Amino acid sequence: MNARLESNQRLSTTDYDLVVIGGGITGCGVARDASRRGLKVAVIEARDVGFGTSSRSSKLIHGGLRYLEQGEVGLVWEAVNERRILRKIAPHLVNEQGFLFPIFTTSPLKLWFLKAGLWVYEALVLFRVHKIHSSFNPKKLAALEPLLATEGLKGSPLYWDCTTDDARLTLESALDAKANGAEIATYRKVVGFVRKGGDADGAIEGVEVKDSFSGESFVVKGRCIVNATGPWSDRTRAIFGLQGKKLRPTKGIHVVVDFERFPIRYAVVLHHPDDGRILFAVPWGDRTYIGTTDTDYEGDPAVVAATGEDVDYLLRSCDRFFPDAQLVRDDIIATWAGLRPLVSTGAEKESDVSREHEIFEEHEGLLTIAGGKITTYRRMSKEVVDRCLKVLGKRGGLPTLHDANTHTSPLPGAVGWASDDDHMGMAKKAEEAAGGAIEPDTAQFLVNQYGACGVEIARRLANDPAGSERLFPDRPEVLGVVDWAVENEFAVTLSDVMIRRTQIFFKDRNQGLDAAEKMAARMAVLLGWDPQQTEKEVADYRQEVALSRAWQSDSAE
Repeated sequence: MNARLESNQRLSTTDYDLVVIGGGITGCGVARDASRRGLKVAVIEARDVGFGTSSRSSKLIHGGLRYLEQGEVGLVWEAVNERRILRKIAPHLVNEQGFLFPIFTTSPLKLWFLKAGLWVYEALVLFRVHKIHSSFNPKKLAALEPLLATEGLKGSPLYWDCTTDDARLTLESALDAKANGAEIATYRKVVGFVRKGGDADGAIEGVEVKDSFSGESFVVKGRCIVNATGPWSDRTRAIFGLQGKKLRPTKGIHVVVDFERFPIRYAVVLHHPDDGRILFAVPWGDRTYIGTTDTDYEGDPAVVAATGEDVDYLLRSCDRFFPDAQLVRDDIIATWAGLRPLVSTGAEKESDVSREHEIFEEHEGLLTIAGGKITTYRRMSKEVVDRCLKVLGKRGGLPTLHDANTHTSPLPGAVGWASDDDHMGMAKKAEEAAGGAIEPDTAQFLVNQYGACGVEIARRLANDPAGSERLFPDRPEVLGVVDWAVENEFAVTLSDVMIRRTQIFFKDRNQGLDAAEKMAARMAVLLGWDPQQTEKEVADYRQEVALSRAWQSDSAE
């Protein structure tokens, strides 16, 4: 019996305390917290871990400085404190980044007001930050960021927040949940539910699940069901017969360009010249990305994509604030688009909708969690599990519980990570572990991407000449990362590996298409695909790339 069939058997024969629908950052965070407390947990995910919003964010772990202007001090306090915790439990994934916030004569914010806000921002975390903010006049800014426009420039503070790999933060939360006994079931879809005793008004005690690969259907029993499906929340609620909408999904897109075309030293915060909303330009290794938009979205969350209008909106901002860069459509290597699962509040403008989360008790045995930010996912998850315990207490009592300690226990890639957060030192260890099988840039990629696990991957490559083969002449990724993704990270499709395990989809100049067949062939050996399945995987991946490029057919403004 293969691993997937064994997983289905466990799912159909185990009585779980908690069944989480959705394998995004919130669902995986809930599973991590609950499993660490000693609860029996299953996660049912219709696609891949982190498929939706959780791999399509702005990739920032930040307090949300702009929320201070909106008076959401509580949200900012939560976020800046969670940022500090994530730096401790995932230092390999949550990296400090300097942010410039230039103020021009046309800016909606005054420079003095922004500086005052930064003192509050840092005070909320008791000044436990990488560095206290500093300020620069236009002349010094020109030396720091030569591409930045000087016309009307009044000055800028430099403050410190963090960037992350959102997909891997989600994945490592799932891996830690699995290590503590949770069942992580991807490509299984919830298609119905079961009530106690078959009573039309009875408590919900399980979900009907269909395996997307085998077509097998079965029931997964749970005393508490959590709907953590993000932008799919209302669609999931409808499966349970619940009417009305809780969400107001808004779309955000990002574009990726070559760093050499848009070389910036710091992340830059901008007010868009058309509507004043906040945008970011962020250095990303050998690439730079710009985002994001904020528009209402009513379509299928699975096929959300950038439009030509979205792309031009971002390019207009770059043209205004970085005129010498002269970025054009042809400079764009890749795009991504995601949906914010915001709780509907009746706000008129998309950007005014609160990023606060909310937990809804829908029916006996069913909770929905919606809203929130990736930065506060750990705290949100704890609140959800606390609510679940109240449900479980009413439905037959609780097992023996432990402290979850999610605020101190490191995520898998942080176990064995350098105490001084020395990425270069860890890369040296990886290079030595590989015994000369990989180049220094590959060693650096492995530890930056996988944390301390990158050293273990390098050790395996020492005895795997084929695995240490580069996938692209000008990039550090090697074929052996496919094995690691399949054997250790729930990857079961080519897109899983290309998009969410390696970021090749975003960073390679041709979005990985030149290596797709080679990687699929490696996965075919590992997963037993026949030639037809292998061809389908490559075709499916090409469709993903085509969706990310669909905006190109829209005429330029």
